[in-house]
Amino acid sequence: MKITKNLAFALVAVAGFTFACGGGEQTSETTATSTTEAPAAPAQEMSLEEKYQNDPIYIKGLEKVKASDCTSCHMVERKIVGPSYADVAAKYEATEENIEMLAKKVIEGGVGVWGEVPMTPHPSVSIEDAKDMVAYILLLKK
Repeated sequence: MKITKNLAFALVAVAGFTFACGGGEQTSETTATSTTEAPAAPAQEMSLEEKYQNDPIYIKGLEKVKASDCTSCHMVERKIVGPSYADVAAKYEATEENIEMLAKKVIEGGVGVWGEVPMTPHPSVSIEDAKDMVAYILLLKK
């Protein structure tokens, strides 16, 4: 039987691969390492939904924001037309005074605080709904 160079190369490659991979046999060293526990995965940061899943302020505010047109200009962590919710939360403490002031801005609109692009007024939003939305947004402080 005549062995060609290609066949010989293939046989050597398969033999080398088999040897390098242990040939299907387990040594005591392999068995010992396979029974030890892998290190624990690092803890992952909780999502906002997980962090606030039982918080009525978060739940009510998120529901009202989703039902409004807020997401046309704002996102949680990225600026679109207006500032991100996280930027607003970073700028303002969650005090009753700030919630009241920001709720009025939602209803009346405004310009100048975040640049020259005006925020559209939302006169059909009640003061209570606007306060719920603002309280939710101010929870998003990092």
